[in-house]
Amino acid sequence: MNQNDLPPQLYTVPVDPERPLLVVDVDEVLAMFMRAFERFVGGHGFEMRIERFALFQNIFRPGETEHLDVAAGRRLFEAFFEAEVHEIDPAPGAAEALASLSERAGIVILTNAPGAGRAPRERWLIQHGFPYPMIVGSGPKGPAVAALADRTRGPVAFIDDLLPNLESVAAEAPRVQRFQMVADERLRPLAFTAPERHPRFDEWPALKDAIAAAIHG
Repeated sequence: MNQNDLPPQLYTVPVDPERPLLVVDVDEVLAMFMRAFERFVGGHGFEMRIERFALFQNIFRPGETEHLDVAAGRRLFEAFFEAEVHEIDPAPGAAEALASLSERAGIVILTNAPGAGRAPRERWLIQHGFPYPMIVGSGPKGPAVAALADRTRGPVAFIDDLLPNLESVAAEAPRVQRFQMVADERLRPLAFTAPERHPRFDEWPALKDAIAAAIHG
């Protein structure tokens, strides 16, 4: 991804060049996405079987052994973002943890979501106590996090549930301290992880303390 492909908000969102910065993913970090999406696909006659750390490969027609094809799964995903993002529950303790961290650090929400989901996602964040600037991107998050990190001399931390995004940030912005979190208990044992490179905390109280120690010394 070259600089021209990055969201322009990366260069206009408020970032204090002297303060620490925390860049935070949404799904399975701030939001219990899989549980809400499971309810949604159930309402459309499908079922979710949590068999792997994936999305579309866990959707099945009742009684079938082959998961739904990716194109059909993506259509459900996009419809969910347009219609029912407001039904997602926040991850326990997330709003309180970010409020505490925001006293001494800037916070930016960085999420990959369909374009039609931008406004519903912004409303969801405000509704659940996450009044922080949001950037919607796509693909690996390393280049976007690197662009944000370049705007501050302070320490920077990044939280995501997906190992590829963490690895992307490690490659593109090695000074950024990375943390993994998986909010859904059913997905935790299935998640790809590398705790020696990206410390993992699946509960917000412990994650908050680790981030505070990392960016505030």
